[in-house]
Amino acid sequence: DLKLISTSFNENIDASTIVSAIISTDDDTSDPRTYSLVSGSGDTDNNLFAIYKEVEITYLKIKSSPDYETKSSYDIRLQVTDSGSNTDTKAFTLSVNDLNETPTALTLSATSFNENIDNGSTVATLSTTDTDSSDTHTYSLVSGSNDTDNNSFTINGSSLTIKSSPDYETKSSYKIRLQTTDSDGETYASAFTVS
Repeated sequence: DLKLISTSFNENIDASTIVSAIISTDDDTSDPRTYSLVSGSGDTDNNLFAIYKEVEITYLKIKSSPDYETKSSYDIRLQVTDSGSNTDTKAFTLSVNDLNETPTALTLSATSFNENIDNGSTVATLSTTDTDSSDTHTYSLVSGSNDTDNNSFTINGSSLTIKSSPDYETKSSYKIRLQTTDSDGETYASAFTVS
């Protein structure tokens, strides 16, 4: 009876992380057993894992950091062999747990606008780059580097609007700092100069 203690693990764990202990039962309880990844039905991802033994416990390690968005499950085939060369072989499907990831970029649809537009005009639409493609985002003006002109703008949904009609001869550019926040509270901030 060949088993894995766990058949799921989190995405983004380090390469060479242990994902499960491997166990088996044998009527000959004191019989030493060895474990291996073997070819056969369900062995598709064997090459992405390694067997690691520490003292009396054998573990399964993943060779490289898993990413749920790239690969959400792995199929492996394991075998246990006792001292008499008796074996038990079993295929397993390992699942990757999808974790919320921090947004990676914040962009504006435009970084320039005409002078003399009306008060409250939308000057750009904000968008977020996030590995979690179905995640939702909210936007805010935040303090920090390059936030000098934050008070000249407001955000309505994903629209950046200017409070007062701009005049090029009075002010030709504005420095602002924006932040995107995903549904789990992860944030990404970036500074922009809009002309």
